[in-house]
Amino acid sequence: MSRILSPGFLAGIFSQETDEVPICLLTVTHDELDEPIYISSDPTTRLSDDPLVYGTESRGEQFIFLPFDFTLPDDRSDAPPRVQLTMDNIDRTLVTILRTFTTPPAVKLEIILASDPDVVEITMPVLQMSDATMDDHAISVTLVADALVNEPHPAGQFTPGSFPGLF
Repeated sequence: MSRILSPGFLAGIFSQETDEVPICLLTVTHDELDEPIYISSDPTTRLSDDPLVYGTESRGEQFIFLPFDFTLPDDRSDAPPRVQLTMDNIDRTLVTILRTFTTPPAVKLEIILASDPDVVEITMPVLQMSDATMDDHAISVTLVADALVNEPHPAGQFTPGSFPGLF
């Protein structure tokens, strides 16, 4: 799958040294949440003084800084995209939130540049949380696209009412 990326983003990722900082933004939505959870991988600016909160402001939304590592999915045709997120488990609030979900939350992943936070360079389709493992030090989450293997095949049934010409 080809993507159109800005010249600044391409120069930043292909340069040996650069001032460009790519930032991953996560938007977590679920029916049980009153409002989406916005998470940033970079402490771009100070969002508030009391309490002291850093994060990234993009397109009018404030994404709270929570350090995490992530792997972008491969563009493979034989498997659905998978993203692996790993974050430090320093605050038990995330564990409490993850344990309250009865169905998987939806996560939208976007990548922007710190120099131009209102322009989204890469957007992943909305992913579903498929697996979450938690221990004393880290939370690891696997996000997957809705796999086609879960869809019934064939989608319709060949019945006389649906396909009268066959019978």
